[in-house]
Amino acid sequence: MPENVGPRNNGPAGGSGNRGRGAYQDRDKPAQIRFSNISAAKAVTDAIRTSLGPKGMDKMLVELSKAQDIEAGDGTTSVVIIAGSLLDSCTKLLQKGIHPTIISESFQKALDRGVEVLTKMAQPVELSDRETLLNSATTSLNSKVVSQYSSLLSPMSVDAVMKVIDPTTATSVDLRDIKIVKKLGGTIDDCELVEGLVLTQKVANTGVTRVEKAKIGLIQFCLSAPKTDMDNQIVVSDYAQMDRVLREERAYILNLVKQIKKSGCNVLLVQKSILRDALSDLALHFLNKMKIMVVKDIEREDIEFICKTIGTKPVAHIDQFTPEMLGSAELAEEVSLNGSGKLLKITGCASPGKTVTIVVRGSNKLVIEEAERSIHDALCVIRCLVKKRALIAGGGAPEIELALRLTEYSRTLSGMESYCVRAFADAMEVIPSTLAENAGLNPISTVTELRNRHAQGETTAGINVRKGGISNILEELVVQPLLVSVSALTLATETVRSILKIDDVVNTR
Repeated sequence: MPENVGPRNNGPAGGSGNRGRGAYQDRDKPAQIRFSNISAAKAVTDAIRTSLGPKGMDKMLVELSKAQDIEAGDGTTSVVIIAGSLLDSCTKLLQKGIHPTIISESFQKALDRGVEVLTKMAQPVELSDRETLLNSATTSLNSKVVSQYSSLLSPMSVDAVMKVIDPTTATSVDLRDIKIVKKLGGTIDDCELVEGLVLTQKVANTGVTRVEKAKIGLIQFCLSAPKTDMDNQIVVSDYAQMDRVLREERAYILNLVKQIKKSGCNVLLVQKSILRDALSDLALHFLNKMKIMVVKDIEREDIEFICKTIGTKPVAHIDQFTPEMLGSAELAEEVSLNGSGKLLKITGCASPGKTVTIVVRGSNKLVIEEAERSIHDALCVIRCLVKKRALIAGGGAPEIELALRLTEYSRTLSGMESYCVRAFADAMEVIPSTLAENAGLNPISTVTELRNRHAQGETTAGINVRKGGISNILEELVVQPLLVSVSALTLATETVRSILKIDDVVNTR
């Protein structure tokens, strides 16, 4: 860029000298700009660089988040934050020249001690204590977009879990027994819990929309004229033959339908067929005459759930279609949802208590999916309580308590170890400070006050995000299952230790 921009001044030399000086004074500005650009670009590349390749850091963190999701189902964000904070303190320790192995082992020590601290803080929970369960589900839902509906969704999640397990003996909940059906339309207020089965498929024949004392058959074969195995073409030349072909077809289908009717079946679910239409119009006509409700296009993956819910067995061939194969229910009816499609509900099953269905409604796809994820999280929280029946305060209280106790513990150790455990303890404070920051409080003063409170023995003091201050979190009913905190801590520490062990990268072509 030329130094004298603008019209060239042909006046006395002084002028150009001044101009020269003006340009000269700012000579180092381009260099500064260049540096700031370089450092900005470097910061971006540093952020992205670590996520290169399948073993990149963010993959590790994503895997970590997934592991937490599978183990506890909630606290996926906390896990990553803790891991990041621990990695941060690792960097500082490594820069001081402490050997990675020492760091790694001290972290393991700190973790073992930390789990003890958490377990001591926790309060035991009885599954019969509905209040407590509701509180933990509500806490989980409060961080979600659908938090204003938590008063509706929490009881739903608690009831769903309680219906599929036997509270006295269960050690885990199979979340596959709780089916979440998403249906567009309505609002989240219209969500409901159905003991039984809900199908989004339409009833194929219009004549029958309600069947009481339903006997339900589930077939995996087709109700249509048989096909030849190979692609043969049959040429029919005269009418008599054609008539005979049609008559045969009709008799064949009628025979199938009669056999279905004979078994006493009055609701027929037909699995989706890939090869051809599973139901011919003729078959539908016959079934309609016999007042049998037909639902077709049942998805392959729903079959197991359906069988579990209504106690039916899938039938693969007409010869096996016997009364024993049918499931029974009090009522199967098609319910129309105010102007947004229909649902088929099968309720009053003979052997309930194994499965439930949650119908999630919402005005658009995003809301429904968010609601579904939130319900899933709430279900997971209750599942954690079933696995490990203990509760712990939320709101950053356990983390501060950990920081405090581990700092005390570090004073009993000697040498490098004490130093590393101390760093581990400090890293724990990231959760409360992040919470404070996101609640719009001053992170530094909040965390300091929290530390103070805990030092005075208030183990349940935590950040009250709603009121923007520090209070006894248990009284505010902000609670989470012990499993969430323990598993978050364990998984984060494990990840950090495995990252510490990486000391060389082999370039693969």
